[in-house]
Amino acid sequence: MKTHPTAPLTEHRRNFDRDGFVVVRGFLPADELTELRGEVDRYIQKVVPTLPATHAFFDDTDRPETLKQLQHMAVDPYFEEYRSNPRWVQLASDLLGEDCDVQQPEWFNKPPGTKHATPPHQDNYYFCLRPPSVVTLWLALDPVDTENGCLRYVPGSHQHEIRDHSATKVMGFSQGIVDYSDADREQEVTIQLAPGDLVAHHGKTIHRAEANQSEARQRRAFAMVIRGVSCQLDEDAYARYEAALKSQHEQVGQHQ
Repeated sequence: MKTHPTAPLTEHRRNFDRDGFVVVRGFLPADELTELRGEVDRYIQKVVPTLPATHAFFDDTDRPETLKQLQHMAVDPYFEEYRSNPRWVQLASDLLGEDCDVQQPEWFNKPPGTKHATPPHQDNYYFCLRPPSVVTLWLALDPVDTENGCLRYVPGSHQHEIRDHSATKVMGFSQGIVDYSDADREQEVTIQLAPGDLVAHHGKTIHRAEANQSEARQRRAFAMVIRGVSCQLDEDAYARYEAALKSQHEQVGQHQ
């Protein structure tokens, strides 16, 4: 999907360029949010049981309520079409300043009681794109705050090189930053969102999330990765990442 940005530099773009992330309050109107939630629920109930293990990650495969991440959602016609939603594409185009290609929709949750944190990482360590003109648009489907595991960003970290990563034990986030320090944590900005709010982050921006410490609250989000047409895949870096990912899947029984 391509779009042609014509608007002048916006406040969102200025904040994104400076910090590596930007919050857009009320990004999705109530009616569109209700529709999206309903389609996600349908997908989980009807489609997820038919998917391979590498498309749907559970904290405990014997407990469906511990579903924590969905990938490759464009196997479903609704989400394939949703990739071309102009609201999302135009925001990404404005932030990146170029035409865009929309990748697969994804869904994330931190179910209560699972206690797994998301390790600090940079998305482009996974994506392996040059130049790293890529943005993740992350939409809250539930209220998201410090209790149930909101995102935490290191402002300006996108202006530096990709940090060293190594394997983690967190399925869906197979690599984390090796030398994440107390100094990094002191710089963090916590992003609390209402349903329909969105945070957009650059592919090199360092971010993480604590575990869901609540007793009964979900922390569900819908996301799309959108990259500029200038991006090219670094084949060597991606091959190394894929090999590490395959090894981790095999260790935990998530065979492809």
